[in-house]
Parts: sequence; C-alpha cells; structure tokens
Amino acid sequence: MPDTIPNEGLLDRALRRVSSLWRDMAERVSGPEESSDLAEQMRVCLAARGGEVSARARAANLAQAYVAADAAGRRAFLRTLASFDSDPQAVARAADALGSATDPESSAAAKVRLRRALEPPRLRLLTQFTTIPDGMKFLVDLRGELLQLADGDGMLAALEADMKGLLANWFDVGFLELRRIDWSSPAALLEKLVDYEAVHRIRTWRDLKNRLDSDRRCYAFFHPRMPEEPLIFVEVALVQGLSDSVQRLLDQKAPVLDPKAADTAIFYSINNCQRGLDGIAFGNFLIKRVVETLGGELRGLNHFATLSPIPGFARWLAEREHAAEDSLLQEGEAIALRKAAAVPPATHPTAALALLMARRNWPREPTLNATLEPILVRLCARYLLSESGRNPKRALDPVGHFHLSNGARVERINWLADTSAKGMAESAGLMVNYLYDPGKIEDHHEAYAGEGKRAAAPAVRKLLKA
Repeated sequence: MPDTIPNEGLLDRALRRVSSLWRDMAERVSGPEESSDLAEQMRVCLAARGGEVSARARAANLAQAYVAADAAGRRAFLRTLASFDSDPQAVARAADALGSATDPESSAAAKVRLRRALEPPRLRLLTQFTTIPDGMKFLVDLRGELLQLADGDGMLAALEADMKGLLANWFDVGFLELRRIDWSSPAALLEKLVDYEAVHRIRTWRDLKNRLDSDRRCYAFFHPRMPEEPLIFVEVALVQGLSDSVQRLLDQKAPVLDPKAADTAIFYSINNCQRGLDGIAFGNFLIKRVVETLGGELRGLNHFATLSPIPGFARWLAEREHAAEDSLLQEGEAIALRKAAAVPPATHPTAALALLMARRNWPREPTLNATLEPILVRLCARYLLSESGRNPKRALDPVGHFHLSNGARVERINWLADTSAKGMAESAGLMVNYLYDPGKIEDHHEAYAGEGKRAAAPAVRKLLKA
C-alpha cells in the first residue's frame, strides 16, 4: 500500500456506482409513456401505480435525475418536491371540524383527521426513496444540500424541516450500531475515515495506521441502512495521565503503550461525517457508549478525558483587542505586555498584546512565552467559563458547549498544546482537557442544561479570580 493517500473522490466513485444502479433499475420498467415533466413524475410516483417494483423504479429514476442535474436543476428539483404540500382546503375543513367538536370522542377523531390533512404528500415521496439501493444515504445527502439552499426560501425551509423530522426518527440512537474501526477494517472504510477527519488531518497511511495501533481506539456509529457509512466517529488514545500536546499524542515515533498499562483514555478527535444529519445529536451518546465500552474492556482506566481544540478563542480575543476593551487585562499584565512589546506607557495594553501575538515566532521566544502564558491561559478560562452568545446559558465556544452539554467539566487548559498552523490561528496554540467522570456526568449535564452552570476543576475556576 502506498504511503500517500490519494486525493481522488471516494464519494464521487460511490455516487457513480449507485447512480448506475438507479439508472438500470429505472430502465427495466420505464417506457415511452414516462413523462419528462418533473412534477408529473413525482405525481405518478406518489400514485404508486404498477406495484412495488414499478414504484421503486420511479423513485430510482427521480434520484438519478437529481444526482445528474447541475446546481440550477437540483434547486428546481427541490422546489418542485417542496410544492407537494398539504391541501389548505382539507386542512381548513379538518380544523373547522375540530373546532366544532363537542365531546372528547369526536374531538379525538377530529385531531386524527387534522394531523392527516396536515401531513404533506412530499413526506410519502421522501419515504419512497428509502426503498432503492443506498436510498437512505441519498436522502441524507439531499438534506445536506438543502441546508445550503433553504436560507431565505420559505418553501425549501419547510421541506428541510420535514426532512429533519423524518431523519431524526430514522436515525434515533436506538437504531444505531457502535463499531470499532481498526487497521483490519475494509480499505473503503479507512478511506472514508481519512476523508471525514476534520479536526486533525490524516496525511499518510502511516499516520492512519498509527492512529489505529494497539494503544489507540476508533469507534463509530453506523445505521443499518447505511452500513458502510460512518455517521460520527471518535478517536481515542490510551495513555498515562492527561495529555497536554496533540503533536506528542500523534507522534508516529512515540513508543506504543501496552493498553493494560494505560490509566487514561483521551478523546482527541470527534467528527460528524454526514452534513445531512446536522442538528440530529449523536455525539453525546457516542462518548457515553465508548466510555462504557472502554471501561468494561480495560479495568485499569480511571480517567476519561478529551484533548480538545478551542476554535473560537483567537477570534474572540481579536475582537476584544480591536475594541480596546479596558477590562480585558489586569494592571500587572498591562505593564508586562508594554515592557515585552517595548512600547510607550500610554499604549493601550490590548494593542501591546496584539503586537506581540502578531510576531510569527513568538511561541519559540522563551521570554515572550513566560509573559504571554499566564495572560492567555487566564483569558482562555474566562472565554470558556464566562463568555456566552445570544443565549446566556450556553458557552460561546462550540466545542465547549458540546462537551459541557454531555456532562464533562473543564479540567485543564494546556499551553502550546497544538502548535500547528490551524491550532495557532484558532486558539493561539491552547487546548483544553474536558473530564468525563462517569459518576458525575448526569449531574453536570443537568446543571448546564438547566441553569447554564459550567463545571470546572478548582484550578481552572481559580483563574477567573486571578
């Protein structure tokens, strides 16, 4: 196997294969009477004439037409699909019947009729796609594209809401299968792992093999109707103690640890694989299932934690520097920053901080490191534990919100833990350990979900008072 990973489109190859299957299926039952009008094809598909085989062929024909279309054609397809909405007159009659119901029995029956009247025919059409090969994957990808088009388009937004409801039911966590991915997994699945990894890019086959070694674990959720497509996966390192550097964690030259000697499982990369399943939560269930699985397999594991990026920290800090926020820096920090930057005493301390961080090699300057570390770590603690967006109960950092929602606590902030270009640009090299304590996960989850309380280790919380 070559060491480099090919850039050819894995998903494009799969799409060509299944599109060919759809085309062959449709041609076996299609005849000259088949209309080229898209709306008419959808009406015929809804009518379900000719039995199950014909219905599947017509659904395959529609799916093939969609994947073969250009951007404008796909938008037209989706708007046509969205037009198969509820009959407003039928809805009005059902609503009137409910309003005039005089007893519980007639009211209950009227509610049933109203629910049926409100159900748009497009839901039945979407359901028919599940009967064709890879039809579930087609629907997931369809919603993925719809999410990009629905903003500002009421019809497409309504169709997207319908699809989300269907997929949320079909992809309930009770239907999902947790599977471990290792070096012996099918090559096509390993290629998808590479393709979907968005946190720490996998650059070579050697890199991938290192992440699947005996002291590593990778787990993913799969749906029975998409058995070759991971929905979400997590990469885990079995180590001793909390990891504080992703570069050291992923070092291919580091010695392999006997898994039985590990006392800590570090979740260092979590990736959602299907854009069309955005808004349908899997991550919280995945982490809890993996904690249970690892705890049962390796009794020596005492700690379950993450080594997580802080993707919004640098942007948040830059916004405060630009606004020259007076409360951002303490008096002693301001003096130290002006001295390190060699600027006049009248210089605003945020300007001095921005000037220092603009130096390309600042992480490799020991004196500058000693000045910046306590300041940036304190500011990061404020960002993680105090800053919110529109919802005052929700952490501003998206990764932080995810883990706090799952019942983790902020355990430690790590200095220069990710010195890659991405890590420096997004978080000034800082990373955070979120700790999952099985005995406190539910309490932390309830406190955050209900009151917005963010659990944190005493040492991290102390930084807010520094």
